[in-house]
Amino acid sequence: MNIHHLELFYYVAKYGGISEAVRNIPYGIQQPAVSAQIIQLEEDLGVTLFHRRPFALTPSGEELQTFITPFFSELDTVADRIRGGSGQQVRIGASEVVQRDHLPDIALNVRKRYPNLKLVLREGYRQQLEAWLQNQELDLAITLVESKPPAGIHFEELIHLPLGLLVEKSHRLVNAEDLWKHDRIEEALITLPAAEGIPRHFQQVLAKRGIDWYPRLEVSSLALVETYAANGFGIGLSLNVPKTIRSPKVRMVALPDFPPVMVGAMWTGKLTPLIECFIEECKRRAEFLST
Repeated sequence: MNIHHLELFYYVAKYGGISEAVRNIPYGIQQPAVSAQIIQLEEDLGVTLFHRRPFALTPSGEELQTFITPFFSELDTVADRIRGGSGQQVRIGASEVVQRDHLPDIALNVRKRYPNLKLVLREGYRQQLEAWLQNQELDLAITLVESKPPAGIHFEELIHLPLGLLVEKSHRLVNAEDLWKHDRIEEALITLPAAEGIPRHFQQVLAKRGIDWYPRLEVSSLALVETYAANGFGIGLSLNVPKTIRSPKVRMVALPDFPPVMVGAMWTGKLTPLIECFIEECKRRAEFLST
């Protein structure tokens, strides 16, 4: 028998069906792939392991579940024991703004409960972070969540943040409404790459208003958006994050009529106490920013 097929059957039996299993398997896998591999397992064994509608294990399925459950259910416990009994390493993915301005305080608070905490950090935005979660390269991601993540990835809302425009201190723009008087804006727009959540969100609102304003400078981070705006290369699209310390060379022009974006925590599989602790501290940080 293929061990991976047995693992998939373990989740199907535990959660009472293939679609339910897909939502709880701790890595990204699509429902057709699970179905195909379970069918292969049944063909290898020459039996039907469960009835699909309504879900019910057959006697053969019950026998196999009884045999494999002690192994698969104890994997996390064994892994923690091998790591030294504490499981205090966590791999976190986030943007450079989160890593620079918020994660240090979050990690310090977590370390009060987990003094042997070891951090592994990776910088990225949503698409990258989801791929790393699905490949088991991250334990937790903090990022914009525009829509429901793929199967196998869970998320929890942390905070809603408004968009804003960064301009050089002496720039003539005071009110964003002055921009929307034109159906085409010629001034250089500085943004993250077009595929990222912030510029996508912004462009969707512009399209509804019948306004064309396309990026002239695409940069890899919000820090670079601020840098180029501060040096007069155009208007930067960013997040108006409360209590953020910005360069004295820029100011923020609010976008009150643009819907805010949601920042959330994403993970796969069952929450460990350590990841749960990180999420709780992220929530506290979000409350601090909101007050």
